[in-house]
Amino acid sequence: MINPDSRLNPKLFDKDVEMVPTRYGYGEGLVMLGEQDPNVVVLCADLTESTKSEEFAKKFPDRFFEVGVAEQNMAAIAAGLGVSGKTAFVSSYAAFSPGKNWETIRTTIIYNDSNVKIAGHHSGIMTGPDGATHQATEDIASVRAWPNINIFVPCDSIEAKKATIAAGKIKGPVYLRFTRDKSPVITTEQTPFEPGKIQIYWTSKNPQVVIFGMGWLLYQALLAAKELENDGIGVLVANVSTIKSIDEDSIIDLTQETGACVSVEDHQITGGLGGAIAEVLVRNKSVPMEFVGLQNTFGESGKPAELIKKYKMDKDAVVAAVRKVISRK
Repeated sequence: MINPDSRLNPKLFDKDVEMVPTRYGYGEGLVMLGEQDPNVVVLCADLTESTKSEEFAKKFPDRFFEVGVAEQNMAAIAAGLGVSGKTAFVSSYAAFSPGKNWETIRTTIIYNDSNVKIAGHHSGIMTGPDGATHQATEDIASVRAWPNINIFVPCDSIEAKKATIAAGKIKGPVYLRFTRDKSPVITTEQTPFEPGKIQIYWTSKNPQVVIFGMGWLLYQALLAAKELENDGIGVLVANVSTIKSIDEDSIIDLTQETGACVSVEDHQITGGLGGAIAEVLVRNKSVPMEFVGLQNTFGESGKPAELIKKYKMDKDAVVAAVRKVISRK
């Protein structure tokens, strides 16, 4: 059953559940931060409308900088602002930022511990029709290795707003990951959100496995949990919205309680959520684990629902992974 403490959307499993892109939450969060702190500035690389940075630009035009198609310049300018007392947000597609300007971010922002927040939009195969070149499915792996960076991957638009606001209050680099297309609104304004902490969204009696979900695919994990519980298989579903610094204590406690785990992510299984969890487990006490995500392949053009089915990242794939990992216990 849905964990009552999580205070999730009561219409979560309805056919008409509200659908909103997570990037909308970013736009709302930027405006709220701008109202709270005059030192918040936003930069964009010719994608103001797509990244929803336009809301901030309209309200605070003197604190918005359109740099054009120049992601490296954007990062370097933001790095200077970030070490000069500003809280700078840079907005682009994840394939370009951090993709195209990875080295510039590393050298100008990360190395100098500049107070810059990197918003990577249109991430994962959720980007759908834009195809493999624009489906950033390696971005978390590429930035997670950087020292002293926080990484947030919100599960819906409401959590995206909360994560954006939280990022603005953290000193130092933060990577925020957002999606292009609409996805179910899982949470509510009352749903607990704490940077660095895992939240339990589904809990069964005598759970046999914990499913660690990230981003919009957490919804598929919840659908799987409902089906599994109806079949007599108890599970826990955990929302891992902070990938770095990850909640090691909760990972250890939940895996020891259940004896097995499954990771679910719209990302390569190498270096993403599953890799981060596996690193925690091998340093402590390992349990059988299965990975749901892209399996060493690029995506292709298509609707998100079609792509997650083809690449075995949908509800049925999560159910199959749970049954497999239980058989390994």
